[in-house]
Amino acid sequence: MKKRIKKEWDSIAKPLNSMGKFEDYIAQIGQIQNTMIPSLEKSALLVFCADNGIVKEGISQSSQEVTRICAENIAAYKSVVGVLCQKIHSDCKVYDVGIAYDHVLKNVIDNKIQKGTNNFLECEAMKQADLETCIQLGKTIVKTCKQEGYSILCVGEMGIGNTTTSSAVAASLLQVEPRLVTGRGAGLDNVSLLKKVSVIEKAIKKYDLYHQDVYTILRSVGGFDIACMVGVYLGAYEERIPVILDGAISLVAALAASKINPSVMDVCIPSHKSKEPLCAFVCETLGIDPVLDGGMALGEGSGAVLMLELLQTALDVYKKSLRFETSGVEQYEHYEEIV
Repeated sequence: MKKRIKKEWDSIAKPLNSMGKFEDYIAQIGQIQNTMIPSLEKSALLVFCADNGIVKEGISQSSQEVTRICAENIAAYKSVVGVLCQKIHSDCKVYDVGIAYDHVLKNVIDNKIQKGTNNFLECEAMKQADLETCIQLGKTIVKTCKQEGYSILCVGEMGIGNTTTSSAVAASLLQVEPRLVTGRGAGLDNVSLLKKVSVIEKAIKKYDLYHQDVYTILRSVGGFDIACMVGVYLGAYEERIPVILDGAISLVAALAASKINPSVMDVCIPSHKSKEPLCAFVCETLGIDPVLDGGMALGEGSGAVLMLELLQTALDVYKKSLRFETSGVEQYEHYEEIV
């Protein structure tokens, strides 16, 4: 199917390959959906919100209550990503999978695992049963979305402290020094950044994470949001539905999912290069090169939704552009480059 779609791209009255990576992405989506005419009409952003016990160590400039506030604002389409979703008529589904709050939030889907993870310097972030519940929840959500007619999904997250959990997971999976993959998150000063790195170093040593499997790493220092996204990617592969990655946290989840099933990347589409340092390492490992490079670090799925709008435009070009056979211009041909 990919080759057939690429051949159709070549029939458009334009220089060959001149839409660059977007030709490849439309072909990839067609391959996933098993159709020459891919569909991006009904889309949804899945935003997983959860708190992280590690914030007790002072690795964030914000308190945990911000997670709850932001979750409500995202669900009300009042946050940045909500505005982006409204612009392209994409649904925004917000899930409470671990917010440290006792009550159900307005417009937020209640799938709370626990009221936040544990402080992973004290004990493992979550129990094995909680990890399994998260992964299964992600799979179930994708299956439901497929049944509801969604043709493409985006992923996002919200959770104070989750750049620490994602950096810890990334350093462990990549077996690199934490300082190389740990960034400032929402804006840490130099002293706080050094503390953040130190916290991750201690956790890796505590659980011997350079020598553990992906499940142990997720259980030890991960977050409920990351674990749910792992399930989303695994489910997307099973259900044959494309999913657009966002920034740092979603990329780390993709790396973890690829350790479980390397084929999940067949259904994953990168969006942007976050300024968090782990992104460059993870993208290189996964063999992906996101097209957007705006120095963003917003989260919520904002990069994924921006990418979706670009893909929708590229799909319009693919479907509606004049073909060589009716343009009066002779068909261009591929030639091998002479080195």
